[in-house]
Amino acid sequence: MATTNLIKNQMQTQNSGAVNANQLNLKGLLNTNQMKQKFNDVLQDKAPGFTTSLLNLVSNDRNLSKCEPMSVATSAMVAATLDLPIDKNLGYAWIIPYGNKATFQLGYKGYIQLAQRSGQYLSLNVIEVYEGELKSWNRLTEEFEFDSNGRTSNEVIGYVGYFKLVNGFEKTVYWTKQEIEAHRRRFSKSGSVWKSDFDAMAKKTVLRNMLSKWGVLSIEMQTATTKDGTVQEIDEETKELKTAEVIEDESDPNDVTYVNDDGEVQLFNDMQPPMKEVKADDK
Repeated sequence: MATTNLIKNQMQTQNSGAVNANQLNLKGLLNTNQMKQKFNDVLQDKAPGFTTSLLNLVSNDRNLSKCEPMSVATSAMVAATLDLPIDKNLGYAWIIPYGNKATFQLGYKGYIQLAQRSGQYLSLNVIEVYEGELKSWNRLTEEFEFDSNGRTSNEVIGYVGYFKLVNGFEKTVYWTKQEIEAHRRRFSKSGSVWKSDFDAMAKKTVLRNMLSKWGVLSIEMQTATTKDGTVQEIDEETKELKTAEVIEDESDPNDVTYVNDDGEVQLFNDMQPPMKEVKADDK
């Protein structure tokens, strides 16, 4: 592979004898001159702390420690390029195992952080909607009637995202929990974050879909969107990161179709009927 040859060449330059790159663990890989230089170029004086947090992350995650060290390092490099922490408890960015490869995933807080940096957004938020809070929702006009004091249970029925740009343009998007679940089943291959933090991934799905369709995307946000849910590698010729494999994909929930036992396409899954339409008159 290009990445293996790259590391071999690096190690042969450092030592008189050849070193088998496949035997390098993550710590050894991060200690090569090339990797040190890459992280130093991006993070400068923050590089040592970042690589230490990466080593701690991997040592505390049994599945991640089984991934190819190069895929872990390149996933971390994406987060470093975006200047986002990789502590999974913070929710800005995650490094997720998928088989023996590590993938970079952007959290919903990461999307918000990058949008704030762009200076184009006056407000941006995404929240869960509990049973009783949603009074009415018109997909066409985007009229969303929300009662923050109307919660009748702790059951989440959907997620709503909203932004307003500095030029006055604003957008509201609502996904039912059924749409979120259909999206997860169709597009998530790794699924680990969905299992550990469903709400965070649901919010990210709503934000990413909304911003990519109607938001103003800075170069940084475009980079984050294209690399989100991918395995990265280093190009042997350019020495830059490139996408080796797409693990997580995103799409509009309206693209999801259900097929019954007779092979007939239907709008909804019989096992998960749509949320009952709520009207203001039904209060």
